[in-house]
Amino acid sequence: MSRPAAPVKGRAGRLARMLPSTGPSSAARTPFVLLVVLLLGGGLITLLLLNSALNEGSFRLSKLKRETTELTDEQQALQRDVDSYSQPGALERRARELGMVPGGSPAFLNPDGTVRGVPTTATAPPPSASPSPSADADADPDAAPSPGATPAGVAQADATDDGTPPAAPGALSLIPI
Repeated sequence: MSRPAAPVKGRAGRLARMLPSTGPSSAARTPFVLLVVLLLGGGLITLLLLNSALNEGSFRLSKLKRETTELTDEQQALQRDVDSYSQPGALERRARELGMVPGGSPAFLNPDGTVRGVPTTATAPPPSASPSPSADADADPDAAPSPGATPAGVAQADATDDGTPPAAPGALSLIPI
């Protein structure tokens, strides 16, 4: 007959109570350990996907900023072009190229229909003595005439009886006030 094991006393007894026993309790820990591993793995995968999405958004944001900078530069260049074409000197030069002449003093219409000021017809200033591109075209008969040039016979035929050129269409400046 064997005797039951006597409980260990002292220091050895305390150590024995601290150590886990190899009984049915170790099997109960396996599902808990698997749950912890699955939660940690799921968390890491979620962090990886979130980081990838943030990086993709960062790349898209930098691309959009670059496009915005390019479009802003283009808009500023176009605005500079518009400003240079809107300057009075540039407008006058383009108007003269199109055959327009200064309008003279304007006349104004009052609300009651009366005219304030004296309307005058616009007359072309005398041609300048400097050589023009049309003078070069007269030297070469095969060259095409410049867009603003008029044949000499037409200018004489359009003159009025007193020798002044006719008024240009729209030369009368009437501005309602």
